[in-house]
Amino acid sequence: MAKVDSKGRIVLPQEVRERLGITPGTEVEIHEEDGKAVVEPEDDPEQIIERMDRLLEETASERGGTTSLEDGVDPVARKHRDAVRRGAEKRTDE
Repeated sequence: MAKVDSKGRIVLPQEVRERLGITPGTEVEIHEEDGKAVVEPEDDPEQIIERMDRLLEETASERGGTTSLEDGVDPVARKHRDAVRRGAEKRTDE
């Protein structure tokens, strides 16, 4: 049985993650349904990547920079984007 930690995090069992195709970087939707918490993976990983790229570009322009997605991107943002891409590639390979 999974436990909720002090920050509200829950580790999904490996077999559940595998069945649902949830890999590191996968964005999930969490909502309540009939008094239960439901976790659903985002349907299209490519949409996540496009949304992330758009947010990165907007953030760069708001800061007054002309940062391209390949140059000068925050390392944490780049790591997250790359993890989502790997997850997307893994899902399409299956």
